[in-house]
Amino acid sequence: MIEKRKAFAYITHQNRLLVFEHADYPDAGIQVPAGSIEPDETPEQGVMREAFEETGLEGLVMAEFLGMVEYHYNDQEIAHRYFFHLTCDHAPPETWSHMETNRSDGNPEPLEFRFYWATLPDGVPKLVADHDILVGELSRRLGL
Repeated sequence: MIEKRKAFAYITHQNRLLVFEHADYPDAGIQVPAGSIEPDETPEQGVMREAFEETGLEGLVMAEFLGMVEYHYNDQEIAHRYFFHLTCDHAPPETWSHMETNRSDGNPEPLEFRFYWATLPDGVPKLVADHDILVGELSRRLGL
């Protein structure tokens, strides 16, 4: 069994959650910033690195750990997904694009991500591959 560690960032500003779509791969679905935790990183370090690499946002603040969920890709591969709540305390843009240049698949071509804010709890669209599994818990903790 192949085991991976993944960090997921639920980045909020006021009562909104940051989500994105791939500009060149619309079939990839709507997601939150996430990625592989490096072998020498803690989940907390991994989520902060991934959040910056994927969004370009500086000054994100770690709010809290929301939980770990096991996700089975198939019979041979499992991911230990660590979900964190991060806050963006400065006024971010309403929408923007950012180029991800540090791809985990080794491909040198950058990926363009298109970011926007979704209002919690009811305005969050269905996210791909259970990225939204703890959105309800986040909303509860925020009192929404």
